[in-house]
Amino acid sequence: MGRKKRTGQPGEGESSQPRQAGGSAGRGGAAQHPMQQSTGGFQGRGRGSGGRRGGSQRGGMAQQQYSEHFEYQGRGAQQQSRGGSLPQHRGASAGSGRGVGPAVGTFRPPVPELHQAVQAPYQAEAQDIPSAPEEAQAEASSYTSPSEGAASSQVALQFQQATIQEGQSSQVIQPVPSSSKAMRFPLRPGKGSTGTRCIVKANHFFAELPDKDLHQYDVSIIPEVTSRVVNRAVMEQLVRLYRESHLGRRLPAYDGRKSLYTAGPLPFLSKEFKITLIDEDDRPGAPRREREFRVVIKLAARVDLQHLGLFLQGRQAEAPQEALQVLDIVLRELPTSRYSPVARSFYSPDLGRRQPLGEGLESWRGFYQSIRPTQMGLSLNIDMSSTAFIEPLPVIEFVTQLLNRDVTSRPLSDADRVKIKKALRGVKVEVTHRGNMRRKYRISGLTSQATRELTFPVDERGTMKSVVEYFRETYGFVIQHTQWPCLQVGNQQRPNYLPMEVCKIVEGQRYSKRLNERQITALLKVTCQRPQEREYDIVETVHHNAYHADPYAQEFGIKIDERLASVEARVLPAPWLKYHDTGREKNCLPQVGQWNMMNKKMVNGGTVNNWICINFSRFVQDHQARSFCAELAHMCYISGMVFNPEPVLPALTAPPDQVEKVLKTRYHDAITKLQRQDKELDLLIVILPDNNGSLYGVLKRICETELGIVSQCCLTKHVNRISKQQYLANVALKINVKVGGRNTVLVDALSRRIPLVSDRPTIIFGADVTHPHPGEDSSPSIAAVVASQDWPEVTKYAGLVCAQAHRQELIQDLFKTWQDPARGTISGGMIKELLISFRRSTGHKPQRIIFYRDGVSEGQFYQVLLYELDAIRKACASLEPNYQPPVTFVVVQKRHHTRLFANNHNDRNSVDKSGNVLPGTVVDSKICHPTEFDFYLCSHAGIQGTSRPAHYHVLWDENNFSADELQSLTNNLCYTYARCTRSVSIVPPAYYAHLAAFRARFYMDPETSDSGSMTSSAAAAAGRGGAGPSGGRSTWSPAANVAVRPLPPLKENVKRVMFYC
Repeated sequence: MGRKKRTGQPGEGESSQPRQAGGSAGRGGAAQHPMQQSTGGFQGRGRGSGGRRGGSQRGGMAQQQYSEHFEYQGRGAQQQSRGGSLPQHRGASAGSGRGVGPAVGTFRPPVPELHQAVQAPYQAEAQDIPSAPEEAQAEASSYTSPSEGAASSQVALQFQQATIQEGQSSQVIQPVPSSSKAMRFPLRPGKGSTGTRCIVKANHFFAELPDKDLHQYDVSIIPEVTSRVVNRAVMEQLVRLYRESHLGRRLPAYDGRKSLYTAGPLPFLSKEFKITLIDEDDRPGAPRREREFRVVIKLAARVDLQHLGLFLQGRQAEAPQEALQVLDIVLRELPTSRYSPVARSFYSPDLGRRQPLGEGLESWRGFYQSIRPTQMGLSLNIDMSSTAFIEPLPVIEFVTQLLNRDVTSRPLSDADRVKIKKALRGVKVEVTHRGNMRRKYRISGLTSQATRELTFPVDERGTMKSVVEYFRETYGFVIQHTQWPCLQVGNQQRPNYLPMEVCKIVEGQRYSKRLNERQITALLKVTCQRPQEREYDIVETVHHNAYHADPYAQEFGIKIDERLASVEARVLPAPWLKYHDTGREKNCLPQVGQWNMMNKKMVNGGTVNNWICINFSRFVQDHQARSFCAELAHMCYISGMVFNPEPVLPALTAPPDQVEKVLKTRYHDAITKLQRQDKELDLLIVILPDNNGSLYGVLKRICETELGIVSQCCLTKHVNRISKQQYLANVALKINVKVGGRNTVLVDALSRRIPLVSDRPTIIFGADVTHPHPGEDSSPSIAAVVASQDWPEVTKYAGLVCAQAHRQELIQDLFKTWQDPARGTISGGMIKELLISFRRSTGHKPQRIIFYRDGVSEGQFYQVLLYELDAIRKACASLEPNYQPPVTFVVVQKRHHTRLFANNHNDRNSVDKSGNVLPGTVVDSKICHPTEFDFYLCSHAGIQGTSRPAHYHVLWDENNFSADELQSLTNNLCYTYARCTRSVSIVPPAYYAHLAAFRARFYMDPETSDSGSMTSSAAAAAGRGGAGPSGGRSTWSPAANVAVRPLPPLKENVKRVMFYC
């Protein structure tokens, strides 16, 4: 995984509220804001915010401290939904507008659906929340893991004490349906109207729905082969020989496996054909021969396009996937025969200039193609793409490039052999020593011996002959590099040896393994195109593909419009941001997605009284390190933090290979000095070499899972930069949130004007799962969940991480139960822990949940929703009977191929500096889903290349968001990202979850980390980065049927802050 530089980007600000007279909202339950209880009304006794400008108490999620000993007093408020009715699920009602139903009556879901939680009113209350007793404050702002015995059961008890009073309706939670048949995603609640209207172009091309009688046939090819290439060759031969005579002149489309499709019936129900191919098999030693295949084609079904038509018109809920698949296969037939197909894309050296990527790889240009159902009907989505292919070089030359040296100068080391074997395993080569006879083989490995030492039996009597001798006698070929290993081809039982110098890599093989950072940079340079150029290339690709002349498209009656779709869009306004009143600029309105910290102070500056610096770079002298730290401390101070200019101990320079020893020794020296004064260490500043390999990851693991301290890493090139004010300002933003401060807050959050967030305590979750790179077969996947810990500001997010089975997308630890010998069944998990910590830091139970889930593909929507919504429900119920706050579950997608272009690239008012559409551009018509609640939002200003809008798809909505409400909330949140003063491309909770999951990969042992770069031993302590039982519990994966080694747990004071920033 190519590591992003952790030093600041152009700074994005996180938010919180000022402590001003006359009272903006106090944190959650602070005394400045009167407010009322929710579901069954409860009154928490929290302590009001105190201290300087909200200056952070060390270790606190927020500036206040709250007692863990809350007492509740039931209010007995009658439950109602907004608008005075129980909320209706849009899967049942047509979802017009707000979905307000009759004033009275019983809600009956039309199908067994997930329970729609009932909301209670949240009204202003005339009394302040009293302070907690002083003695209760010691534990105030600390989390407890649900396994921490008495403390956690007490918290659960407190949730239960705020129960619904007699006379209130309490609903039974229906079990989650076991299949997708029982549920529907919410219908679109009308289209949005907020913002400035405009027209944009999208890389979607209208496809006319064919009026043909489609038939599906099962294909059996005997003997069965796994290669689609061979299958296609068989079917091509069959169509060429029998189209006129036996196939009724039909031109079928074939999926390369078991299915054949025709536009109209074939003149038989079942028929067998005999096909002969010239053998192109890779089996070494076998003479070339003709291969015979029996092909049986049998009618399977008729493909009904009528249902697809009904779905596109919004008259049918289920998308007929089979019909869409047939049309996709038809349109892929011609490009599959012309180009190299990779997933849904096609590549060719003829589609653009090849670019070298280094180490024997090159980039090929190509295009992505997919047919999609949209509001405008069928749409063909076309986008440009590039990927890495192996250069068709002689193997000796490939190895020279791979090792980046003259390979004849010295023998290969063991490390060289491993690198060569890893790069060449599975690669196809052709031999060059037999004239025109270019047999192809697939490499299975390298020989352990040198070529000159290799012998093999040449007859049944076991007569041995050396490889060198065999090649000289049989082919008259003298092997030059006899000290090199041979390539091993064929199977392990009967290996064949080929000297490297007689082999050349076959053209057109995609490189699917992991690229290094230099190769990624080179590939990005190739793919990075300004919007105008990309739009031109897309249109040219459509013209070049000439769908009107495609024989398969003609056969099936598919017509493709060659013009980009023109789409109505709106540009949402940027939100006002609040900074501290002591700065010259108290409020800020971002311009074109960005702003800066000039004349502003952080709305809640954190406190760093005690810090140390360690320098691991030999290119930074002691005086430079001291000077840099002084500048950074000053920048933090002028940005609004309390920052002691003097470190606890002088800056220390140390060799990077002793990172663990140095870190622990220096930390303990500092702690020893501070403990005499009853103080804690707040921050570690670390200066790293620019190319630091595993150093960064080892350092973060030790700090966050062993020592319990937040750290800020700075690269040598930034430390030595002459002009670094912007860089220092960005680093200050990151340090502030790591020590519990806030950078900025939405003005609308403080004035309680955010619909469906400000009216009652609302928690916003972000969740993501990162998977190992291709080729990493055993590494676990990492799940991360973050949740807002402040209300009404919703800018501070605590994060938890866990390891789970390899490539498992469902987050396993959202809710879990386990048996404790003393206490019986214990429940815990990430959701439960984050709900408890929200209540601790705000004084309120969440009365609404908004869950942004990143990284889910369309094919996994139902599966993820069923599993994870059920886990959320169970986590809530485990805290208190009948506690079911309404949930809105939104999937965030970035890995799609929709791009938006300005209608007129020359209109300066409709593009940003990079030529992209303006930040805030939202599209919820034409190219979106025919009936469901989704939208594209380009919330960020482009920097280079073409911006990719985020796609948000609502899978569950008990809060009954309107289009405007959800779009505006999502866009506004994008301005609260903590690491830079820019709006970001995806909603911050999802972004933070991604950062946390990425960080947690560094916590794994070297043998399980897909980075493979950690040198020091990982922490022996088992557990996860937070929720659930402490101690060495493993996640058991039913899929892989193996135990996943858990991550070392995060230290308590680290979890409470935004350590991942």
